[in-house]
Amino acid sequence: MYRRDFLEGFGKVSLGTLAAGSLSMRAVDARAEQASRPWEPVSERKVRMGIVGYGVCRFGAAFGFQDHPNVEIVAVSDLIPERRRALMKACRCDKSYESLEVLVKDTDIEAVFVATDAPSHPRHCMEVLKHDKHAMTAVPAVFGSVEQAEQLVEAVQKSGLKYMMAETSCFRPDCYGMRRIYKAGGFGRLIYSEGEYYHYHAKPIGSFKGWRVGMPPLWYPTHSTAYYVGVTGKRFTSVSCVGFNAGFEAYQPGANKYNNPFTDEVALFKTTEGGSSRMLMCKGIHKLVVERGRVFGERGWMDGTEYHGAAKTLPDTSRPPLPPGMPAGGHGGSHGPLANEFITSILEDREPLVNVYEALAMTVPGIVAHKSALKDGETLDIPQFAPPRA
Repeated sequence: MYRRDFLEGFGKVSLGTLAAGSLSMRAVDARAEQASRPWEPVSERKVRMGIVGYGVCRFGAAFGFQDHPNVEIVAVSDLIPERRRALMKACRCDKSYESLEVLVKDTDIEAVFVATDAPSHPRHCMEVLKHDKHAMTAVPAVFGSVEQAEQLVEAVQKSGLKYMMAETSCFRPDCYGMRRIYKAGGFGRLIYSEGEYYHYHAKPIGSFKGWRVGMPPLWYPTHSTAYYVGVTGKRFTSVSCVGFNAGFEAYQPGANKYNNPFTDEVALFKTTEGGSSRMLMCKGIHKLVVERGRVFGERGWMDGTEYHGAAKTLPDTSRPPLPPGMPAGGHGGSHGPLANEFITSILEDREPLVNVYEALAMTVPGIVAHKSALKDGETLDIPQFAPPRA
């Protein structure tokens, strides 16, 4: 079972009685939503994919690429032999390689899903791109390094290939609906927004070479920051952040390789719209595990899947349909839509939803926020990454 699966019922709760002046998106059951309108293929072509990584979360197979009719899984890889064999079985694939570095040399593969350890994401994606293959990565895009972000942008631009970060909040029913309503003008400018990722674990979850042990919370920010960047496409410009230590063993002096003292970080960002966003990642709040967000604009606001505001009608807020037999998956039914978005972007030769610029706009602010927390909340500017002008 995925470590947050018990939360998936959150998106299935009835909205109940609506307040005056509110419009409701329907309560979303991922399976019912899938069946609500038919999937229409954009091509008959199959994208030949490699899948790398089958660690604690089993993400290599969790996004359902093996069930997409426009995908052929050519080969898989994991450094650990028993996991590699398990990934072959899960993906119904009979070819494997001992490492990503070997897999990317296979000329039959045209795209790779990088589901490896977080510190390796940027290096692995750059290796994929260097070998003329499209790359989709689990979150975060980079790990604690603005320099890595600069290198990743350069690699994507040089390759001319598709790069996508699989940020699950972007396809949660609430965040997806917020984005649709924002684009339709239902909020106006956002005055204030919040993104919250609570993931209690007094003892570290298992991880390759212990990368999760003592990790700065906002080095893993995107489940929260998607509730502004993924809604608006706008940016954070500066941040002040406060850290807190819940007293867990892994966060005592000298107990982790990051020299990080914080189990919890709460950041206040300024945005390009002139508003503010409170984004957090907390591990210390007892037994709380949830991802959620709220947005408050000039013309309306949303908390969950209920819109309140001046708009008289709402756009269609249902997520794109999935191919028959392809599961919506975990994290609020976001896994399948993310895989479908990546494959469709290749087939249609367009930018994916969470391209490298959006991915870094969600990731880098957390890196800077941690630096602010180490400086007792000093306000710091956030570097920006934008595509080159034509």
